[in-house]
Amino acid sequence: MWTLKPWQGRFLPHPSTAAERLRAYAGWCDAVEGNTTFYATPSRETTETWAAATDESFRFVLKLPKPVTHEHRLGPAAREPLAHFLHAIEPLGPRVHALWIQLPGSFGPGDVPALAAFLHRLPAGHRYAVEVRHQAFFDDPRAAAALEETLAPHRAEWVPFDTTAFFAKRPTSDGEREAWTKKPRMPLRTRALTDQPIIRYLGRDRVDETVEGWQRWVDVAADWLREGRSPTIFIHTPDNADAPDLARRFHAQVRARIPALPPLPEPEPIGPLTLF
Repeated sequence: MWTLKPWQGRFLPHPSTAAERLRAYAGWCDAVEGNTTFYATPSRETTETWAAATDESFRFVLKLPKPVTHEHRLGPAAREPLAHFLHAIEPLGPRVHALWIQLPGSFGPGDVPALAAFLHRLPAGHRYAVEVRHQAFFDDPRAAAALEETLAPHRAEWVPFDTTAFFAKRPTSDGEREAWTKKPRMPLRTRALTDQPIIRYLGRDRVDETVEGWQRWVDVAADWLREGRSPTIFIHTPDNADAPDLARRFHAQVRARIPALPPLPEPEPIGPLTLF
């Protein structure tokens, strides 16, 4: 995201156009989760503005549209909305770091052959990352192995959504109470399948609790970097009000372990520097 209202005037200029907000966001973080593409495929004109607002090293992780993953469940009927989506994102070029295949909680081990067939039909020009939420993939080693074996030939990553810190204790804010009813209770998974793992982490609305909960990922990310991997890690809280600042704080902790890690860009000042 790059249009959250609490960010405007703080991390993003206000007033501003959508392109200006994205350009400002790219000064804080060098990757973004494209969650809105799940609900609606953008026009090519829109993705052209996204490309113009970011340099080629910026990473978009774009979620496949809902008709592809949830309504048609990767079956033959998903081909048309998928083709429309792939055509729409072409202007982004190398900025498309991965296409994110988030599957519904009902998509279980018995559906893995459908995923295998779907991955086989996908164009080879993109990287793919699969997020599963069915409990059996985490509880049954055979189901996990079958999924990993399906992903391996396509260099597709398994995306963990770490909600363990969030669900460690009862909610204490309105944002946490709302997220408590909506977010999945996902088991912890820290295994990378490719050289470009993707992690989604959900903390709490209290900064100290969020930072405490991500310490394991600081260790994991540092180990991956030492192994030559290039992880992309997204930091969330229930209200996401401080997310850009938290992401930079996480990056700084990892960089303290791995000094060779390049720094994030320097954000441009928000608002005028003087009154005149």
